[in-house]
Amino acid sequence: MARMIFVNLPIRDMERSQAFFRQLGFSFNPQFTNEQGACMVIREDAIYAMLLVEPFFQTFTKKPVADARKSTEVLVCLSCESRAEVDELMRKVLAAGGTEPVAAQDHGFMYHRSFEDLDGHGWELMWMDPAAAPPNA
Repeated sequence: MARMIFVNLPIRDMERSQAFFRQLGFSFNPQFTNEQGACMVIREDAIYAMLLVEPFFQTFTKKPVADARKSTEVLVCLSCESRAEVDELMRKVLAAGGTEPVAAQDHGFMYHRSFEDLDGHGWELMWMDPAAAPPNA
């Protein structure tokens, strides 16, 4: 079995969070989605984000749950096929109610934009041409 990744994120409103990510083009695996958690498919058979309502998320840790609107607990970076895809996804983010806290970064060989989802979690959208990257980039 290939290694998979499940990024677990605390959320406040299940319906609202799912609607936000659906507007960005993501789907949810109904087998692992209920009122407490939703399995968002980022890449089938490999990468998922588990959106967990805060009380349920809290059952997985003894530490306090960070309020992503006040502190950064993680930055999730998603690769894109092109600069145009980065910009198109960002357009969808903003239309769905997300925010862009930092201006776009263009390094020639790499282009990225950042957004915060409805719960304040940090996400990055990135396109890169590794062949054009300078040594030790």
